Amino acid sequence: MPDVASATIRQIVALASVLEQDAGEKFIRLELGNPGIPAEDRGIEAQCEALRSGCPRVYPDVWGLPALKQAASRFLKSFLDVDIAPKGIIPTVGSMQASFTLQLLLRQRIEGKDTILFINPGFPAQRHQAKVLGIRQESFDIYNYRGEALAAKLEEVLSSGRITAMIYSNPNNPAWINLTEEELRIIGDAATAHDVMVIEDLAYLGMDFRTDFSHPDQPPFIPSVAKYTRNCILLVSASKIFSYAGERIALACMPDGVYHRRYQALADFYDMPAFGDAYVFGVLYTASSGTSHSAQYAMAAMLDAAVRGELDFVGHTREYGRRAALVKKAFLDCGFRQVYERDGDRPVSDGFFFTMGYGDLTGDQLQEELLKYGISTISLAATGSKQQGVRGTVSMITDDAMVDTLRSRLLQFQKDH
Repeated sequence: MPDVASATIRQIVALASVLEQDAGEKFIRLELGNPGIPAEDRGIEAQCEALRSGCPRVYPDVWGLPALKQAASRFLKSFLDVDIAPKGIIPTVGSMQASFTLQLLLRQRIEGKDTILFINPGFPAQRHQAKVLGIRQESFDIYNYRGEALAAKLEEVLSSGRITAMIYSNPNNPAWINLTEEELRIIGDAATAHDVMVIEDLAYLGMDFRTDFSHPDQPPFIPSVAKYTRNCILLVSASKIFSYAGERIALACMPDGVYHRRYQALADFYDMPAFGDAYVFGVLYTASSGTSHSAQYAMAAMLDAAVRGELDFVGHTREYGRRAALVKKAFLDCGFRQVYERDGDRPVSDGFFFTMGYGDLTGDQLQEELLKYGISTISLAATGSKQQGVRGTVSMITDDAMVDTLRSRLLQFQKDH
């Protein structure tokens, strides 16, 4: 690493592991968002049954297991009140693969639309994917563009005509902000007006714990840009909502208008003019020959159980909100400040991630200083943020004793600084 600030999340993980060995003490790991609660039993049971049935000997259908596609369509209707037909729901090897392959195809769909817009702060790996693919990037930090200010900023950026897609996560990794209904409408209207595809990453679906989204088929429904535009692809992952990160299973969910839209550029390149066909058979097939059979059975079972009201994934993940309240208080009591702290007129929810700054330290400086106290974080600069601070996750804070250790190290940090 040239310096800590330029490191990827995985490099920080490796660095903290080496420092742990040298110091002979465990780090407080706030850098990697590994699920910190057990995987859902429904998924494990269904996956084991599928493995015993002989599915490992057969290649999975790259289009996806029919039972999974149907279960996902019902799930989206039950919890988001969004209608997406099973045909347009495609399993992928995690949302990482979905994001990578979609960026590639979206760059190709219309000549002259060659740029991806990242609404930052965001997941650093997605920007790195665009870099690897050689795709032009635009970005802005949403910190100063909440509410109506977002409309003017989007118009400024999209008016170039070069933006083919925009990407954001909601709830947000790393800031844990949640876009308001007004902001989702603004994004949807802009996407429709400028023929831009929205990739809405719903990795933390339903985890805005200020509102109870746990009841299927009744309001309140989980907010989505799909309510305001059909120019969207939703990414739904099992990694966090079902604590199934290790099995690498997610869904790219395309409305009919996206799947069946025909492009001359795709006909020329893939001999398949429909976007969905070109995605499944032209791009995704070359990336993995499909997604693990058994993981698809697992996700189908978990989605179905959630729709039937037998698996309260929102209630199970609420533990992250409890941990966040404790961890954030430890930071604030030791002189830190929350960087991203409001959604409109409401304080940001307690949840999987949080952001903190300290005095006049830059985010890079703060990240490096905290390492010296056995606390590993990610600089906000690495997420595309223009604000000074670090991002932490509470997922690996597995008991309250770790919060006590964190507090003692933060008190020493405060004394030294």
